[in-house]
Amino acid sequence: MAELPILTWALNLLLIQGLLGALDTIYHHELTVALPQRYSARLELAIHAVRSCCYGILFLGIAHVAFQGVWAIIVAVVFTLEIGLTLWDFVVEDRSRKLPAIERIMHTVLAINAGAFFALYGLQLLQWSSLPSGLVAIDLGWRGWLLTLFALGVTASGIRDALATLRLHRQGPPTNPFAGSAHKQVLVTGGTGFIGETLVNQLLDAGHSVSVLARDPLRAAYLFDGRARCLRSLDKLSHDERFDVVINLAGAPVAGPRWTPRRQAQLLASRVGTTEALLRWTRQARHKPALWIQASAIGYYGVRDASQPLDESASKGDGFMAELCDRWEASASPASALGVRQVVLRLGVVFGPGGALPPLLMPFRLGLGGRMGDGRQIMSWVHRDDVLAVMARSMVDSEMQGNYNLVAPEPVSQATFAQAVGRLLKRPVWLHVPAAPVRALAGEMAELFFDGQRVLPSRLEQAGYRFRYPTLDSALRDLA
Repeated sequence: MAELPILTWALNLLLIQGLLGALDTIYHHELTVALPQRYSARLELAIHAVRSCCYGILFLGIAHVAFQGVWAIIVAVVFTLEIGLTLWDFVVEDRSRKLPAIERIMHTVLAINAGAFFALYGLQLLQWSSLPSGLVAIDLGWRGWLLTLFALGVTASGIRDALATLRLHRQGPPTNPFAGSAHKQVLVTGGTGFIGETLVNQLLDAGHSVSVLARDPLRAAYLFDGRARCLRSLDKLSHDERFDVVINLAGAPVAGPRWTPRRQAQLLASRVGTTEALLRWTRQARHKPALWIQASAIGYYGVRDASQPLDESASKGDGFMAELCDRWEASASPASALGVRQVVLRLGVVFGPGGALPPLLMPFRLGLGGRMGDGRQIMSWVHRDDVLAVMARSMVDSEMQGNYNLVAPEPVSQATFAQAVGRLLKRPVWLHVPAAPVRALAGEMAELFFDGQRVLPSRLEQAGYRFRYPTLDSALRDLA
């Protein structure tokens, strides 16, 4: 059968749709929000599973078959159902999670492109519908084989989403560590970040009252369904405001642009500036908070030898990260002199749905996993659930005070991490990322990937805290 120009244009649009859809799935659903690990995304995942499997069948059919007669009508009906599923997905995902602007733009582009494809392919189906009913093989050349590849990929994605939906249903809702405690008025900075968003939602779900300091209070209010009071500036708080707990998480991500002097100044300002503003408000407040939970990081200890264990008594290290953490902690420490109990949490690499883990796992999922540098650098990590559980305990345990290393009791080398991920995902671990070129490009920031420190949660263990995820295998089984 001769290939019609209208079909050629429709296929080109479908190929673009496949590429954009793959990008949307990998970047937004997997790397950014890690949908398969989100209990609240169960319905969205189920819709994705059905839609993706349907797309797989349609892609395969379009790649090799001309749908004639009644088959053209059947395919048109299936496309109509696909449109309905997509519209339902838009509604569901807007309720279960708040889409960032870039994902909304991507979905708009996908919708426009899909509309153009449906219009052109619909005209082709209309022509075929007048022919005798049948499925007639056609040869679309390279386009057909590329569509076949897309069909396999989107079907695999649908199966993954279906399995994730079943797993999340079996697991049930996550435990809320803040439930059951006395009502608290809580002020949170950094409440829209990877840790902060879940923290605020769990506090609200547990019946606490939460105020969130955010750069974009309208987005924050939307993110929390209007349940949290969202402020752009502490100037909006009167001196008569009463907060039982202040949780200071604010800070721009350290992984990103090269640490130029300008970038370092931004990282310092995002942490120290916010903390100093909090301290000024606390000094002037008539009712001081009983507790101040201050975020920090194990970067405080600088780059250390892999064999050197570090507990909370270890001295400050060298380098920008050590200086950043030290100044961040120092800017909050005067609160103790005001009679405020202060708990400083030096966080390791936090694993959870989103955050650092999905980008670390993606190369392994694609069969490109391996060690970074010599692989001997130590990863001191912690599951996000343990971070939240320690915060919850801090709110009810008046004995907790001072600095705590919030890391799991089992730090591992990067090579061990790679082997564990490869074993769990059943993928080869073969790729070696050399350190030298990355250090040349990223400068001092490369220490986040090629250096580390063996940090131990000594004070938490002495306090009797039992980690929910004490081993890397247990954390990866929950999140990978």
